[in-house]
Amino acid sequence: MHGRAPDITRKIFLIATEESGDRLGAALMKVLRQRLGDAVQFAGVGGRMMAGEGLTSLFPIEELSIVGLAAVVQQLPKILRLIRHATDAAIDAAPDVLVIIDSPDFTHRVARRVRARNPGIPIVDYVSPSVWAWRPGRARAMLGYVDHVLALLPFEPEEYRKLRGPPCSYVGHPLTEQFASLRPNAEEAKRRDVQPPVLLVLPGSRRSEIRHHLALFGETLAQLRASGVAFEPVLPTMPHLEAVIREGVQGWQVKPQIVVGESEKRAAFRIAHAAFAKSGTVTLELALSGVPMVTAYRVGAIEAFILRRAIRVPSVILANLVIGREVIPEFLQENATPEKLSQALGELLADSALRRSQIEAFATMDAIMSTGNQPPSVRAADIVLATMRNGRRTS
Repeated sequence: MHGRAPDITRKIFLIATEESGDRLGAALMKVLRQRLGDAVQFAGVGGRMMAGEGLTSLFPIEELSIVGLAAVVQQLPKILRLIRHATDAAIDAAPDVLVIIDSPDFTHRVARRVRARNPGIPIVDYVSPSVWAWRPGRARAMLGYVDHVLALLPFEPEEYRKLRGPPCSYVGHPLTEQFASLRPNAEEAKRRDVQPPVLLVLPGSRRSEIRHHLALFGETLAQLRASGVAFEPVLPTMPHLEAVIREGVQGWQVKPQIVVGESEKRAAFRIAHAAFAKSGTVTLELALSGVPMVTAYRVGAIEAFILRRAIRVPSVILANLVIGREVIPEFLQENATPEKLSQALGELLADSALRRSQIEAFATMDAIMSTGNQPPSVRAADIVLATMRNGRRTS
């Protein structure tokens, strides 16, 4: 596993276009460098963290921070140009392996083009697209251009087997390496039960999500307070969204305390009694932190129309899918009303069956998501190296 003779330099081309993918890419690059020493060259697309590990990105990943169908349509010529640019660069580099990381709408288009133009380049997909949730045919299609899928969620390899997709291995979710920052110490655990309880308010991490959720979240908190429930709302956000959030909550009757940055967010998680969150990755973060939650999700009418017909799972909440049953209530689209949400939150803030069942279910997640003693980045790097050495299609 420790690479080849030092005079043979291995070229690894990586493509990550979002911050979460950039983090995964950087951790993977670090282990690959440990494995291969100076005999490795990195090229491709990445953000600040991958740059820190020695990648000079073809273009700033901020150029692709586009969310929502309308925005995508507007930016389509630019997106297609960047897909061509990344494909041409990968072909010119003729790497020993291409690693595409998340962002399937971009990375898979590049992978398909690379496979068509140079079928000899092995391709690894780090982070499975949600084939288990919608577009299951994608798994079978990926056989044509992906040699191995690195899954973050433990149920995904079985889904690929069922859907006849490429070989898929569970490497572990990066959150499993972050328990120390997610879980309370003795003092913080006490604060979780002090009155008034801290209620985390998490309306989303993208501008479009925040736009769809802010008014709903504000009205829900107002109704919860009006019903006589005491709570201390804390809204964690990131620096680039702070202005949007501060402006958006100005009209709220119940003003949340806004905390900014990743470490402040984690500190709030460690003292929270409950959370009111937009469905998404944050539900997994909350569950691993042991914070019970109620979730809501609203999108635009066109997206809702498409998703309704496409979704093939009973829940869109990652924590529910990992646990294997629906312990976290989710309120979607027209079902997400301040009345229903405030009622569920009132129940969650009390010592209720809803609260207890979530806490018990969350206690099982460590075992379900365990990767033994190997960190995800190490497991991922080993499969990338095996795929690189064996060439096309490894199992």
